[in-house]
Amino acid sequence: MKKTSVLLIYTGGTIGMMQDARTGELRPFNFKALTRQIPELEKFDIELSSISFSQPIDSSNMHPSVWIELATIIKEQYTRYDGFVILHGSDTMSYTASALSFMLEHLAKPVILTGSQLPIGIIRTDGKENLITAIEIAAAQKNGKPLVNEVCVYFEYKLYRGNRTYKYNSAHFDAFKSPNYPELAEAGVTIQYNTSALLKVSKKPFTVHTQLDNDIVVLKLFPGLSKKITLSILTTPGIKAVIIETFGAGNASTEAWFINALKEAIKKGIIIYNVTQCSEGKVIQGMYETSSMLKKMGVVGGADITFESAIAKLMFVLGKKLSYAKTKQLLETDLRGEISI
Repeated sequence: MKKTSVLLIYTGGTIGMMQDARTGELRPFNFKALTRQIPELEKFDIELSSISFSQPIDSSNMHPSVWIELATIIKEQYTRYDGFVILHGSDTMSYTASALSFMLEHLAKPVILTGSQLPIGIIRTDGKENLITAIEIAAAQKNGKPLVNEVCVYFEYKLYRGNRTYKYNSAHFDAFKSPNYPELAEAGVTIQYNTSALLKVSKKPFTVHTQLDNDIVVLKLFPGLSKKITLSILTTPGIKAVIIETFGAGNASTEAWFINALKEAIKKGIIIYNVTQCSEGKVIQGMYETSSMLKKMGVVGGADITFESAIAKLMFVLGKKLSYAKTKQLLETDLRGEISI
């Protein structure tokens, strides 16, 4: 019987760092030495292969060009492997997971992102368990079909839908949360899958999208937000979309200058995308008077999308170069399980 095959893709990040015995500095290690650090991998009845970026990057330097590189690798290797594990720095992991979820359309295989809070070469590292279980999930099948058919984040015993996550903790191993969508699996003595929460496999052909547009800005609302600063943001040359991070269920100031500034931006064809500052809950434009005006003028409601996913979705949708109306429609549509409709 043919072994299940998994491709490991190392982009950089803490999980791949080794401590220099002489200086104590952290540096990327040769990924071919992985089995020396994690001998448990040799016990898998899985065919493992790896690709490492020639220049591993800190996830703080993550960029859409890297997302395109990752999507291209998966496209080129898609028929050769049953699953993929991407090793990635935790700081921007949710952005990458969100972006890949949109770029990899009709995905029928698991793409699992994982990493660690401590380097793999440190005795107390969380990287070993994260990597071992991520590989096991990427290889998991039932009746010859993958159990998972989407882009996920695995961290500290929990599997999450990637485009529903955000990093909320930099001091503990449980670094991620998915506040508006249940966990897809939990690893204990066995791995328990929440099958009803998993995306259903598409019968359409796998398609990879590599056109992204990052001509967007973010306007976070706060009491006392300056008119001068707001206008400078909304009139930035070349912008195509603005994410406004609003209060509560999508509420914003009703001051005339603010409302008029948004109206002028919309008249120019700029997309205004309303995303809540709250970690849980959703934007419901029109629920309160302070959001009714936004709905009437054509601001796009983000529902319960995370900020990270909103960034990635905007880049993806704008990259399609569609009409203003079609762009708004796609932003309000659940494309990859990123919002609850």
